This record gives sequence, C-alpha cells and structure tokens, in this order.
Amino acid sequence: MSTADGRPDAEELAGLALHAARAAAELVRDRRTRGVTVAATKSSDVDVVTEADRASEELIRRTIRERRPDDAFLGEEGDDEAGTSGVRWIIDPIDGTVNFLYGLPQYAVSVAAEVDGEVVTGVVLNAATGTTYLAVRRADGVLVATRDGERIAANPDVPLDKMLVGTGFSYDREVRRVQVTALLDLLPRVRDVRRLGSCALDLCHVAEGSLDAYVEEGVNLWDHAAGGLIARAAGARTELLPGAGGLSLLLCAPASAFEEFRGAVLRAGFADRHGE
Repeated sequence: MSTADGRPDAEELAGLALHAARAAAELVRDRRTRGVTVAATKSSDVDVVTEADRASEELIRRTIRERRPDDAFLGEEGDDEAGTSGVRWIIDPIDGTVNFLYGLPQYAVSVAAEVDGEVVTGVVLNAATGTTYLAVRRADGVLVATRDGERIAANPDVPLDKMLVGTGFSYDREVRRVQVTALLDLLPRVRDVRRLGSCALDLCHVAEGSLDAYVEEGVNLWDHAAGGLIARAAGARTELLPGAGGLSLLLCAPASAFEEFRGAVLRAGFADRHGE
C-alpha cells in the first residue's frame, strides 16, 4: 500500500477511508432509528456526546486498524494513538451531534488521512442522506473532489454582497457573544448567512457551490481535516486564524473571492487582531 518512493498510496488510503466511513454511517443511521442516548457532555452542558459517537469512532478505528495496524489516530472521542507508518487518521465520528440528537438530517462521518503531516485524502459522508464527498491527492499531485463520484467545484468569482455564508457558534457562551457581535457586522455586507450545524458538511457545501463561503470560531482539526481538503480540491482556499474569542477561527471561500471575504471577516471582528 505504497508508491514507488515508499510513501503510502493516497488513493488506496481514500478507499479505506470510504470503507470505514460507510460502515460508521450505517451504524449511526441504525442508532438514530433506535433512539439517541446522551452519554456525556464536554465543554459545556449543551456540548453533548452520544453513545453513537463513541461506537462510530470505535468502529472506524477498528476497521482501519485491521488493514493498517501501524498507523496513528486522532479522534474527537477516543485517545490519541501513536503510530510508526507516517500515516495518521483524523476522525470525527459524528460531526453535527446536536443535529443527530434532534433528527435534523445534517450530520456526517468525517475521516481524513495524513501522510507525514499532510492531509492527502478525506471523506465526509452525510449519515442521514448518504451523500458522500471525497477528496484525494492523486499520484500526479492533482487534488480531486467529488460528490457521489461526480466532480464538484466551488462557485467562482462571487462578489462579497452576493455571498451566501455558512457559519457556526461555539459551545462557550462568552465566545458566542463575540461571534454574534461580529456576525451583526458581517450580515449586511453579504447575501445572507446560514447556520447548518456541521463544519465538515459546510465545507463540502462550499466545495459544491451550495454555499459561497464559511467562517467559524471554535473548530478542531477533526472538524475540518477532511472537509477542508475537499473544499481546497474543489477550488476554495482555507485559512486558520486566532479567533476573537480565543479559539481557532476557520475561513473558507473560493480562491478568486477569498481575499475580499477575508477582509470582511477581519473588519467584522471575528479574528484576534493581535494574532493575525
């Protein structure tokens, strides 16, 4: 499972990521039909973990480990695991857990693979609908993004005032106050704003053109590793900045419109001015 230079083959890793994501999505759908049990809370009393989150991540790790026992893992719900192969898997077993809890069909399994610190493939699978987004860096170095096997591309040349922007809010109530203040400044400058509840899927929506841009503070690597690669493969840019609330701020927009969107986000106060 490696190329001529000894590096793991990204397309084979993509196949394994897709296999694991499909198995986990099936588990998640089954648990939703049987009823959702909140297993714990994390950063606040509204930041929940369900039993299905834990079971999904355990299944993904087990599925990958059966074929690649020497790889490392970083997951939202499980312990970090070191490896010796140069490959690390980054897992979000259910991105959009609150949507899952309420039965809103916008929650996804997200699986990405890094090789020597570079994300080379990512899968985001909407567990409620089955829609599957995938990106892979091919052997020729070209990044390709697909939805259900068909190539996708971000919307080109979107002016700021025509942008439909996705966003999200931190579970920290004080950070939310900062975010809302910034959003009030940005909202009159764009077409409109949507809060759909899954960072991974929002990035995929930018990749396919159903959103024009995305900004959110409080994201973690497992939220955006796969979705960010998919967006970049589809012609978007992403950037991480220090957020005004003290957490990581993620921006995503088509490459041709990125600088204009970035400027509006900074003027609105989403970012920490001292950390730009």
